Amino acid sequence: MGDLGLGFLAAGIGAGLGVIGAGYGIGKLAASAMDGTARQPEAAGDIRTSMIIAAALIEGVAFFGEVVCIILALK
Repeated sequence: MGDLGLGFLAAGIGAGLGVIGAGYGIGKLAASAMDGTARQPEAAGDIRTSMIIAAALIEGVAFFGEVVCIILALK
């Protein structure tokens, strides 16, 4: 396996780990939000808004990580 093959392998592993990490983070975020909503139903709107903002930030970081992996693989 040449350098190009190793680059593609590393990019695939890095992108996969980034997606797994983002999925785990969003799962924990959603679980905590549901727990908070169950404890205080009157705060559901504020909790939902905060959850959506945090999920968007997590997705942005995951997307950035995947783009970096692809760029490094193509060099």
